[in-house]
Amino acid sequence: MASNDNDASAADGSGHDPVRIGIVSVSDRASRGVYADQGLPALRDWLTRALHNPIAFEPRLIPDEQADISAALIELVAAGCCLVLTTGGTGPALRDVTPEATLAVAHRQMPGFGEQMRQIGLRFVPTAILSRQVAVVRDRCLIINLPGQPKAIAETLEGLRDADGRPLVPGIFAAVPYCLDLIGGPYLETRDAVCKAFRPKGAVRATPA
Repeated sequence: MASNDNDASAADGSGHDPVRIGIVSVSDRASRGVYADQGLPALRDWLTRALHNPIAFEPRLIPDEQADISAALIELVAAGCCLVLTTGGTGPALRDVTPEATLAVAHRQMPGFGEQMRQIGLRFVPTAILSRQVAVVRDRCLIINLPGQPKAIAETLEGLRDADGRPLVPGIFAAVPYCLDLIGGPYLETRDAVCKAFRPKGAVRATPA
């Protein structure tokens, strides 16, 4: 499935940069309509809550076929996406080929993202060590493989907190805005209540009035 969703692509008058983000759900059965896909709604919901920036989403729902996944990633980067988040297809099963498809289109690898994702998962289940999520840079776009379940997607992106709301394990999205700064992408501004982005002081812009 390839469809543009430009419901938030126009500048909202706040001074925040508009951004184009690819969201990709990889699932044989969901792509055939056997059950409703949950990955794309989960990604859209979290990003909408987390970012001040107006977002133009580029959604894709595709089967577990390496060539199809790689082609979709290349297409999304060429379409101007600064960030592409995938969900599904990152385990050790024979049909799980999202990491291979992602690495095949990479110009640079960003191994720290995968390391942190597994640290978050290990807080819940020992089988988190079986996950093979990777993150890469292609041109000026950051591509990140995420888990397949909506709850795990949110936990991976925003991290874990204790009962009093204090951070226990940082989520990976805290590092995404500065990574985009460094590779020439747009300036992402997060909502601190969801995920507080980290930047060195010299990289922080004044907040729009």
